Formats: sequence, structure tokens, C-alpha cells
Amino acid sequence: MEAKFESQGFGKRLKSMLKVDFRRMFTTPLLYIMLGVSFVIPILVLVMTTMMGEPADPVAVTSAVTPHPGVDATAPMEAFENVWQIIGSVSGDAASGMAGGMSLTTMCNINLVYFLAAVLVCLFVSEDFRSGYAKNLFTVRAKKTDYVISKTLVGFVGGALMLLCFFLGGMIGGAVAGLPFETEATAGELVACIVSKVFLMAVFVAIFLAVSVAAKQKSWLSIIGSLGASMLLFSMIPMITPLDSNLVNIVMCFAGGALFSVGLGAVSNLILNKTSLV
Repeated sequence: MEAKFESQGFGKRLKSMLKVDFRRMFTTPLLYIMLGVSFVIPILVLVMTTMMGEPADPVAVTSAVTPHPGVDATAPMEAFENVWQIIGSVSGDAASGMAGGMSLTTMCNINLVYFLAAVLVCLFVSEDFRSGYAKNLFTVRAKKTDYVISKTLVGFVGGALMLLCFFLGGMIGGAVAGLPFETEATAGELVACIVSKVFLMAVFVAIFLAVSVAAKQKSWLSIIGSLGASMLLFSMIPMITPLDSNLVNIVMCFAGGALFSVGLGAVSNLILNKTSLV
């Protein structure tokens, strides 16, 4: 009796790869550590800046010695004026902030999650090469294209969850700090802002994946390279995803995420085909 071996098509291979990657992602402590960090950061930032941003005691300041000439010792730390500043700023403020330089409110906000996502993606991918899982995977069944697509989707989901955790932490931190929730943006624009930031995560994940497959088991190298690439794009995020975002911002971020995922996905696939897997 002749044995017949059924060849798996692209859909079945990708489904199998996604199932394995999502199971690995949601059973590893790394994801929950990064989600926890994303949740705690906005609470600490909002509470601490609100506490330390209170006006200083003029008597204590007068009797104190100013450590640096020309520095106003009475000036408190820059504090957030409302909860939504931990998410972003409206279009006009974002543009003026970029022209005038970085401030505490433009640096310590939800955009930090893109840097945290770099750590998540780089460590997740480098573990595949460090453990020999990737080499065994490509030898036995999966193709490199399936691997790249699967890692891109899994990394995107992980990054999106981190953004949502940061948002939740920001709302709780703002309530604890007693900050107002009033903003110039409408509820619909705020939703569009979050959706835009989620879609923009695909751009960064594609970059992180390309760097990670090039560095392979050298996680330190992939993290440094990914953080460096993130720094180049960091200043553009407030203008692309302001608080008063609309459908144009959503479409722009979605299109950018799709283009980067396809383009850099092809680069990642080429790197895997042209380089050693160890």
C-alpha cells in the first residue's frame, strides 16, 4: 500500500507557527514582566511628579544654598497638568514641543512603551537562536517566511497589550494623583489616538525583528540596535499620534505599519536566508 504524505500549504504552516509562538509568548514570564512594567510606570510618574511638583517652602528655600549659580531653587519639578498628558498632547502642543525641545511631559509618556517593546521582541527572538529552536524549526518544517510573519504578528500583539496596560496605569495613576481628566480632545479623538499608537507599533516591531534576526543570539546587540532605531523615530510619534487624532492618523499609522511589516519583513527573510542560523 503506497504511503501518501500530505504537504502543508502556507495557511496551515502559518497557523501552526502562530499557535506555537502565541503559546510560547503567553507562557513566558517575560511578557507579564513587561506588561507589569508598562502598567506601573505611568502610576509612578504621575504620582511622583505631582508630589514633587508642589511649590517649595519659601523659608526653606531662602535659607538653603543654591548649588548652581543662575538656577532657580524655588522652581518645582515640571508636573503634569492633566491625566491625558501621560498619553500625549494635542497637535499644536506636539508641534511646539518638538520645536522647543523635549520636556518631562513629552518624554515620560506612553511613547516609552515603544522602547519597552524593543526589549520584549529582541529577547523573544534571540531565545529562539540561543536555544537552537530556530535552527531545528527551519530544518524540520517551517519556512523562514512563516517565521517572520508569525514573529511580526506576535510582537505586534505583545506591544499592543503593553500600550493598553500603560493606558490603564495612566488612568489609575491620574486618579490617585488627583489630576483632572479634562482635555481639549474629544472622546472620539482620544480613541483614535490610542488606535493610531497601536497601529504604529507594527512599524517598530518590524524594525526590531529585522535587527533581532541579524543579531540572532546576541540579545544585547539586538536591543542596542533596536533602541537606537527607536530614538530616531521617537520625536515623530507625538506629531503622528496626537491626542486629537482622527481617521487620517489611523489610516496613516495603519498604512505605515503595513508597509514596514512587508518591506522589513522581506529584509528579515533575506537575512535569514543569507546568514547562518547560529
